[in-house]
Amino acid sequence: MVDDDADRPPQRDETRLTEQPSLTFSSGRIWLVVGGLFAAIALGVLIPEAVLGLPPHGLPLAAAIVVVVLYALMLVTRFAVPVTRLRRRLGLLAIGMLAIAAVSLATVIVVAFSSWNA
Repeated sequence: MVDDDADRPPQRDETRLTEQPSLTFSSGRIWLVVGGLFAAIALGVLIPEAVLGLPPHGLPLAAAIVVVVLYALMLVTRFAVPVTRLRRRLGLLAIGMLAIAAVSLATVIVVAFSSWNA
């Protein structure tokens, strides 16, 4: 008896993290939208902290600049990485969005603790 399933590729398990459609087949637009929302929220918090001069001085402004640069890199990645490297493009966009969130959160925590102790 011949096994007909031997010639077929294995079924995709979309419950696995690395098999999610947003990391395998997406155009990258969703990462730009969500990254833009993260960046806007982060800047909405970081810029007032910088204007108020909360301690440590200069950190909120530096973090705001980093957030803008990270989002700009996301835009460059979306349009510079070819479709033939789709998984790499989507992975880099995801990393960019997570970096925006990490920089913003770390800065807000540092400013909060510094203000608390001041």
